[in-house]
Amino acid sequence: MFSKIWTKQSTKESFNKIEQLKEKIEEADTIIIGSGAGLSTSAGFTYTGDRFTKYFSDFQKKYGFQDMYSGGFYPFESFEEHWAYWSRYIYINRYMDAPKPVYEKLYDLVKEKDYFVLTTNVDHCFQKAGFDKYRLFYTQGDYGLFQCSVPCHQETYDNEEEIRKMVEAQGFVIGTRIEKSTNTLHLQPMRQLKTEKELTLPEGIIPKMAIPSELVPVCPKCGKPMSMNLRADNTFVEDEGWHNAAERYSEFLRRHKHTKTVFLELGTGYNTPGIIKYNFWNMTDSWDDATYACINLNEAAAPTEIKEKSICVGADIGEVLNQIFEK
Repeated sequence: MFSKIWTKQSTKESFNKIEQLKEKIEEADTIIIGSGAGLSTSAGFTYTGDRFTKYFSDFQKKYGFQDMYSGGFYPFESFEEHWAYWSRYIYINRYMDAPKPVYEKLYDLVKEKDYFVLTTNVDHCFQKAGFDKYRLFYTQGDYGLFQCSVPCHQETYDNEEEIRKMVEAQGFVIGTRIEKSTNTLHLQPMRQLKTEKELTLPEGIIPKMAIPSELVPVCPKCGKPMSMNLRADNTFVEDEGWHNAAERYSEFLRRHKHTKTVFLELGTGYNTPGIIKYNFWNMTDSWDDATYACINLNEAAAPTEIKEKSICVGADIGEVLNQIFEK
């Protein structure tokens, strides 16, 4: 229903837009957050650069991929190697805390409001920051869940214990307070006190690139390999918890349609715009007292049809939150 003409805000306009956004949030009865990967990137969960090299330099050297995401699609020759890679990936992006307190600041911004969160992120950052789990709908799965790869049944399984065993079997240490950090897996040591959740590699240890066969997860019902509960194809399991969250979100929308609402879109792009972006545009257009607010470093835009009801800020989400609290 919307045209292809976009209304974008330049960086020079950001200051005024942030002031407007703060006012709209303060005035709102309801905040509906839609978040994508850009929010976690702002919090420091980057999948490239030093963070990738620190934990995956051995896989990078052997296979040539340059980021975690690409490595996740690599056709490893064995399940033992597949889960060696994925257990590191899952642990640092699900069970370690984000380097920057962006989610915590977002929670402080909305905690006194009637809020709900719709997210395509799978890293559990909202719950770790204090958001009520009954006000969250993770549409695309969770790094912290296994499912049958077939799937032979519609259930998911918490994987923290299994993931911890996998990374420890490779030589990594979890939560030990050692004064050690590395830019690569076993080079260039720097003194830094690690946190209780930090994944570290003791000095002089070269990590294994395969886990023991007995740690490879298999379905408890059919014995086939387990997989991550991540939406990639029609094998994705939407378990009871997923459907309950979907129903709570739908009911929240129904009950709040006539309230003063801010649709706060954070870090979403155009990979899956039908989940958050397009729906937020449509609801902003049709709801009488709604504002569409978009914060995105590279893609802050809105259709001309809702221009007068939109606030678009092309800046880092964490920086914008800082400025809101400073005003």
